[in-house]
Amino acid sequence: MTRAANDVTGVENKELIRELIADIPDFPKPGVTFYDMSPLLASPAGLRAAVAELVALAPEGIDVVVGMEARGFILAAPVALELGAGFVPVRKPGKLPGDLYVEQFALEYGHETLTIKTDAVLPGARVLVIDDVLATGGTVGATAALVHRLGAELVHVAVLMELGFLPGGEKLDELGIGYSAVVTI
Repeated sequence: MTRAANDVTGVENKELIRELIADIPDFPKPGVTFYDMSPLLASPAGLRAAVAELVALAPEGIDVVVGMEARGFILAAPVALELGAGFVPVRKPGKLPGDLYVEQFALEYGHETLTIKTDAVLPGARVLVIDDVLATGGTVGATAALVHRLGAELVHVAVLMELGFLPGGEKLDELGIGYSAVVTI
C-alpha cells in the first residue's frame, strides 16, 4: 500500500496497522502467540499510520517522549519529533554509560531489568511513554517507576497494541497510570 497515513481516517489507520501485524503461534515458546510488527515497520504507510495514531493519543505540552528497548525506540523517536519533544531511551543493563537508575520487573515469561540515565529528564518535565505492546504491564510499570525517580511527571502512556487477554491494563490501573492503545487484541 502506498497511501499516506494523513490521507486516511483513524479507523483506516487502525485497520492497516492490525492488517500488518503478523500473528506467529508458538513463539518464543509453545502456547505463546508473538505479534510480529516487522511487516508494519517495513511498510512506509504502516509505520506512518502507527506514528500518526500514537501522536493522536498524546496530551498537550509533552516535553519528553520515553521509549523502551527495543521496539519502543522505533516508535517513540518519530513521535517525539512530531510532538516537538525530546526523546529519551530506556535500556537494558550494560547499554548506557554513567550514573543510572535501575528497575527490575516480571515479564509474561521471565524477568527483565531496565535502566535510565539519572540526568536523562529534568525534574518536573512532562513525559509521554511510548511502547509497542502492553501485555502484563511490567515494562511500562518499571519505566513509570524510573520516570518518577527522575522527578518527572508521567503524563500518559500510549502503546501501539494492547493484549487485552493479559492483565497489563489492570496493572496500570492499579498503579494509577493513565494509558491508551491504538489497537487491542
